[in-house]
Amino acid sequence: MLRVCVIGLGPIGNRHARIYQEDPLAELVGVCDWDRERADAAAARYGVPAFYDVQEMLEALHPDVCSVATGGHEYGSEHYLPTMQALEFGCHVLGEKPISNEIHEAEEMVAKAREKGVCYGINLNHRFTPAARIAKQWQEEGRIGHLLFINMSMWIKNPRETSPWFQIKALHPHTVDIMRYFGGDIEAVHCFATKAPGRQIWSTATFNMRFKNGAVGTLTGSYDIERGHPMERCEVAGVKGRFVIEDMYREVTLYPAGDPIKLVYTNPIFGGMRDFEDTFRNRIHRFLEQVSEGVDPEEIDGSGAQGLAAQKVLAAAIESLQNETVVYVK
Repeated sequence: MLRVCVIGLGPIGNRHARIYQEDPLAELVGVCDWDRERADAAAARYGVPAFYDVQEMLEALHPDVCSVATGGHEYGSEHYLPTMQALEFGCHVLGEKPISNEIHEAEEMVAKAREKGVCYGINLNHRFTPAARIAKQWQEEGRIGHLLFINMSMWIKNPRETSPWFQIKALHPHTVDIMRYFGGDIEAVHCFATKAPGRQIWSTATFNMRFKNGAVGTLTGSYDIERGHPMERCEVAGVKGRFVIEDMYREVTLYPAGDPIKLVYTNPIFGGMRDFEDTFRNRIHRFLEQVSEGVDPEEIDGSGAQGLAAQKVLAAAIESLQNETVVYVK
């Protein structure tokens, strides 16, 4: 059983802590937040000690795994320091997305994990669903064939006003990761964006992309559409067929080329995924499972390196939006 600590006890950190307490592979041993009230409340809730300093917690508890669920500017500015502290201490780390809102910090975090030989994952939870796994299996079986295009979309109401790039940096680590999951590396991006009435940030955006394998793709995302309707769709097409994932885990449909019979997986009412929180359960359990099995850190599913790759695509998109030109991913 892995000894686990959670750093950052906002709503997402509390979700991590709850899930660790439910998971048979984990023992939650401590929580940490610079906000003493939040740390103390979480400690009372989960029956573990509270800490207000990451280094003190590491030295006192010697955890095997740390979740870094801090937030900050653009949801990512507070990830760097606790992640580096935990990695330097020799802990395996599961960080929240975005890996960081600054590329140079993300590069240092990934490099530190490699230097220390520990596992570093990002909560790219949208890939950890039965629908995504089944779609990936169809692709690996050759049912899609030579890849032609990927169309991705995601929208969710978020009225927060922060940096102009908030929607791009904070929402789209998920969508770009899904596109990379099925399409591989993205080499070029062209981004357009608009501001909904009353918004100060680029709250809705469309990205045109080219993958290194020659396939093309589009991504549309928005912080302007109310919940209550489908919020995510992914269409992947090749010369042998295409599949469509609806709402992350609700359904995936395979449309074989030239065949009027389609194949559908629908999330079951009983025994299937219950809600969005189950994507966290699946992702966290997979990380614990891989760490417990001693998987090579380079083989971690949803790794820090993959989180960094997604953020580099988004950095290119922001540059494209600023310069109104195609930008190649660095």
